[in-house]
Amino acid sequence: MGFDGMEDWLRRAELAGAAHMELVSGVVQLRPEDAMVEAMLRGWRAQQTARGLKDDTIVPRERLVRRFLAFTNEYPWAWSPGHMDEWSLHMTAEQHLAPSTIRSYQCTLRQFTEFLIDGRYGWAVACEQAFGPGRHPVAIAHEWNTIAHLNDYEGNPEARPFSRQELQRFLDYADDQVERAVKSKRKGALAAYRDATLFKVIYGWGLRRTETAKLDVVDFGRNPAAPEFGRFGMLNVRYGKAKKGQPPRRRNVAAVMDWAVEAVVDYVENVRPRFGCEDHPALWVTERGGRVKPAEINARFVAYREALKLPSALVVHSLRHSYVTHLTEDGVDRRFIQTQVGHESDSSTAVYTHVSDDFMNTALRRALGPALDSGHGSRPGRKDQR
Repeated sequence: MGFDGMEDWLRRAELAGAAHMELVSGVVQLRPEDAMVEAMLRGWRAQQTARGLKDDTIVPRERLVRRFLAFTNEYPWAWSPGHMDEWSLHMTAEQHLAPSTIRSYQCTLRQFTEFLIDGRYGWAVACEQAFGPGRHPVAIAHEWNTIAHLNDYEGNPEARPFSRQELQRFLDYADDQVERAVKSKRKGALAAYRDATLFKVIYGWGLRRTETAKLDVVDFGRNPAAPEFGRFGMLNVRYGKAKKGQPPRRRNVAAVMDWAVEAVVDYVENVRPRFGCEDHPALWVTERGGRVKPAEINARFVAYREALKLPSALVVHSLRHSYVTHLTEDGVDRRFIQTQVGHESDSSTAVYTHVSDDFMNTALRRALGPALDSGHGSRPGRKDQR
């Protein structure tokens, strides 16, 4: 073996996830096929770990591969593009999954099979040595049998923000539940007050549901540019939406709605202490001394929405959409809004924006005014008739 060959061999030998590092030599396996699959998954886990990915990314990926194994009833070295076709059809026609979900699953399987067929890891050679010539993994995900990412937004087309009237009704109803609980002297007044404030915070700071659930009291701080808000002028969101395999992204969100700040101040100073959880860091605590979970936020939201007979298209995330839409209608700079909600690109903010007809009509008049005043509003290609 020459120097170049030795160098290549050493590099491959040290690669996390390589076949020779996961397969046990000199041991006769009772079920060699199953043992090979488990070794492949261990290798893929090692390779992803070496790339800095976390368990909350790796574990769901491995679970998906096992689901595909069960669906095909074939081992990875027997998979073909046809299996991907069948599985994609199953997810579309029978499970009715969203295109973005199906594409995510397809991407995971592409990553797994690309790992297996990468010559640096040696899995194709290991399979042929164990099961015979031609028995090795191949690429199963191609441009022609997977879903391409063509649109910025692929969510439910019915999803929309609250109108201002709907939002007022919703928040008023949440406040009314506190008064009803107090007047009837029944249990739940504290929780109703907490949830009424929680919904105001989601809207008032443009937060996601999980971001809201994971807030701590100390996440609020002062904003020198807005001293009138005191220690609630800036919110440090520590659990923003993460990219795949990466930790949550942090961002600071400036307070812009004085009534929302007043609601939080009242809750923190007068209501939260009554839960008896002074030592708990969470902003939203339960009567049992725990932290409110995203599913509980969703359940309370759905109960209020159904009581008001509001459209089912309105979800918790619609409050965040409303924040973007209403600030846009109020003339707030788009770049500021983009930073507030933690979007990397303006296109992401744009798909959140559903301005009202009144706003569009006003904007149209502003656009047409200068043109009409200067005479540029005439139809092109025609001379004025006398």
